[in-house]
Amino acid sequence: MRADRLVAILLLLQQRQKVTADEVAKELEISPRTARRDLEALGVAGLPVYSMAGRHGGWYLAGGGRTDLSGLNASEAQALFMVAGPSAATTPELKAALRKLVRALPEQFRPAAETAAAAVHIDERSWGRSAPKRPAPPMLTVVQQAVVEARQLRLTYSDRNDDETDREVEPLGITNKGNSWYLVADTAAGRRSFRIDRIVAAVPTGRAAARPEGFDLSEAWAVITERVDQMRAPLVAEVLATQRLVGILGFVFGGRVTVGEPQADGRVAVRVRGHSVQSLCGELGGFGAGMEVLSPPELRQALGRIGQDLVQLYGSG
Repeated sequence: MRADRLVAILLLLQQRQKVTADEVAKELEISPRTARRDLEALGVAGLPVYSMAGRHGGWYLAGGGRTDLSGLNASEAQALFMVAGPSAATTPELKAALRKLVRALPEQFRPAAETAAAAVHIDERSWGRSAPKRPAPPMLTVVQQAVVEARQLRLTYSDRNDDETDREVEPLGITNKGNSWYLVADTAAGRRSFRIDRIVAAVPTGRAAARPEGFDLSEAWAVITERVDQMRAPLVAEVLATQRLVGILGFVFGGRVTVGEPQADGRVAVRVRGHSVQSLCGELGGFGAGMEVLSPPELRQALGRIGQDLVQLYGSG
């Protein structure tokens, strides 16, 4: 429960003035690595938490500590809810923790804190391939602030071909997926997502952004990723798989696989999306006879040719 932990760490800092990662880990019954990551997250987010290296070092709360959470100023309250909000969207316990935090804040800070808690969505699924971890993009802070304050932005955006365009957007939320951060925004051409590391410049227009009533960031992102997945993997294969392969398929294909109903012979109907016949042959061929492709015909034929080539090369014995 990350929201609970972040608040508990702040309270420890208020009480003790200084803590170490080992002390936090022992107090909260978490690993030192998790404690260190949470302490660093508080500082990076802009809260008055800083570290000092050395034998007598640790993490400190600037200003000699605070008496309660209502001592947070507006930007610090937003920062806390920005780092707590993504995980808090997943469980009722974490939502309850954030509600308690809201009640502890001065009334004038509450709307911004609630907005910050809903401003970021973490999508734990990857796009299908791993990549080295990258630092946060330079424009992330500016974009986050525009989302929280509901302010329009004028973006200079560079696409995958390095062509730059200018456009005005209505920021709605930020999503982290894999190693990339995305801005979800309404534009004159409809709802779009923008990779934040491709944003060359982001300048507030000075005008308020229109936020649709009842907007839900996680639902909007699900629609966007479904559309992107279909564009990246337009070929759909109808497959029958053995029961033991179903869990493995989910691990291998992620959001590109849809599991259907068990069939009379015990196998399970599965739908798998891929970029092309060639790429799906490579991905599905390794499952051997544990998976039978029903359609499209060209994929069945391609797998058959591969099978014949392998038999010819290695023999049937």
